[in-house]
Amino acid sequence: MGGPATNELWISTFLQAQAAELGAATNTLLAYGRDLKDLAAWMDHRVTGFEHADRDQIEAYLIDCDALGLSRSTRARRLSAIKQLYRFAFEEGWRDVNPAIQIKGPGRQKRLPKALDVPEVDRLLEAARQTGRTKADRLRNTCMMELLYATGMRVTELVSLPVSSARGDPRMLLVLGKGGKERMVPLSPPAREALAAWLTVRDEAEDQTVGKGGQRSRFLFPSRGKSGHLTRHRFFLLVKELAVQGGVSPEKVTPHTLRHAFATHLLANGADLRSIQTLLGHADIATTEIYTHVLDERLAELVLQHHPLSKDAKKDEG
Repeated sequence: MGGPATNELWISTFLQAQAAELGAATNTLLAYGRDLKDLAAWMDHRVTGFEHADRDQIEAYLIDCDALGLSRSTRARRLSAIKQLYRFAFEEGWRDVNPAIQIKGPGRQKRLPKALDVPEVDRLLEAARQTGRTKADRLRNTCMMELLYATGMRVTELVSLPVSSARGDPRMLLVLGKGGKERMVPLSPPAREALAAWLTVRDEAEDQTVGKGGQRSRFLFPSRGKSGHLTRHRFFLLVKELAVQGGVSPEKVTPHTLRHAFATHLLANGADLRSIQTLLGHADIATTEIYTHVLDERLAELVLQHHPLSKDAKKDEG
């Protein structure tokens, strides 16, 4: 059966379906688009296309990706995009067979996330309270960092929070996660306090803007930029700045490492994996299990550093 006439049409139709049917995130769609365009360009040079490519040709493309030195994770992501495309094409009747169904990829290397300890997080939070040109900036920075550490939210979830979710001194926040899935996350007392303080100055500033003909923002962390809220990139830079101010290695700190710290510290204090999975919004418990490895590493490190027998062993070596 014939599919769309060109590779470009295949890609655009596939991406539209992913967005409409699965609610795929923008970043996911952009990554799929880039990966599939790379494959399309490779096929163009070999006078073939998505409609006629076979398993050998797809595997040849993946071998070329390896030869180019692309990382294991990049190659795994590209194969995932190819598999999704051909599964969609088969279901739509564009192809009688799925040429990618039996191709096995390199898999992803499970890298343990860099872990921040509690004192390092405390220094970041203290830096947030002191960093910013104005009092409003400092309160906003404090609120964002407290919320991130208290809830383990993804950065996109944090910066795009609607202000309506924060009204009325909530004990819980409703978070819109990947694929449009909602979840409730509890707020710690420091996070609630920081949220209330930020809301007060945010609303005062907005009242002044509206008085001058401006419009109210629906976001908790509004911005004059295109998105209407503080961007992920701006928050990434802010976190790096706070790391420097707090005396924590900037290489070790990203918005995502605070999410890791949230999960690791919960686990260290007795929380069960299922609860952490729910709070993080992980679809699969296997994704959450990586934190047990982080904790195992930390515990092993503590034993080596502080156990009397390990110290005796070091003396014997000396």
